[in-house]
Amino acid sequence: MWRPWGDGEKARFRLAAGANILGNAVKIAVVGATGLAFGSVALLADAAHSVADLVASAVVFVWGGARYDDADETHPHGHQRIEPLAALFVGATIFLLGALLLRESVSEFLGSPEITASPVLVAALAFALVDMYLLYRYTERVNATLGSTALTALAADCLNDIYTTVAALVGVVGALFGFPVLDPVAGALVSVLVVYQGIEIARENVTYLVGAAPPAGDRDRVIEALREHPAVEGVHDLTVFYDGTDLEVEVHVEVDGEMTLREAHDVETQLVTGLRDLRDVGDVHVHLDPSGLGEWKDADDAGEGSGPAPEPGTRDA
Repeated sequence: MWRPWGDGEKARFRLAAGANILGNAVKIAVVGATGLAFGSVALLADAAHSVADLVASAVVFVWGGARYDDADETHPHGHQRIEPLAALFVGATIFLLGALLLRESVSEFLGSPEITASPVLVAALAFALVDMYLLYRYTERVNATLGSTALTALAADCLNDIYTTVAALVGVVGALFGFPVLDPVAGALVSVLVVYQGIEIARENVTYLVGAAPPAGDRDRVIEALREHPAVEGVHDLTVFYDGTDLEVEVHVEVDGEMTLREAHDVETQLVTGLRDLRDVGDVHVHLDPSGLGEWKDADDAGEGSGPAPEPGTRDA
């Protein structure tokens, strides 16, 4: 089978992002053309929403896949932060669109809604619903094995498209039955949901970009993995933080001070390898300390008459 972007995770990522570009383009063509032909503001607004989605999908396609590139001279720690940056752009786009749709809905509600009723409008919106649902399911299925925040944002955007299309459909059906006011009411409710979704996507990805600490459970499983090694007598000065969507670990581990340098090297290698095998863990830095010796940073305190060094393994991780 011909695969234009090759195999592997990056290829699946770009294929899913490319599918989002195609799906949004098809929806814009069908819904936008129908809205223009029948003068439907609801359909034109829905098509305009998808134009921004198309731009966001293109950004993810071109930019987001960089997270799968190897580290290089300009990015020695890899490209993990590029993906949440792309997802942040998607979240900001969703938020702005939601705010604009809310403004338009309120304006239409306060004015005099005029919608040209036609079964063709319903058919166009029904097509858009099927298009976005299939695109959402496909993006979710691909992302089940990738865990990409950018694809998660695109999938959420597909759901938002479904909601906005439903709002437009309610308005069109309302017009068919003589209740055009349903269009701005439904549009306002859905717009609030879209704004909330954009805020949530942005909040999550800002956490990845600023190197925030992960949930306590991630820290606990790092400690558990370290203490499982028979040579480990204590763990302290543990720092776990986000480097993009990956977790970076820095830790001091106490071992028998009588070890040879070669034995200590082997233990350090085993600890680093074991931590890197944990889910979502990327870079790992392990510093070995002789058990019970104390830290260099405690030297000043010791010189001032502080008590003896803590017992092995008693310092806080």
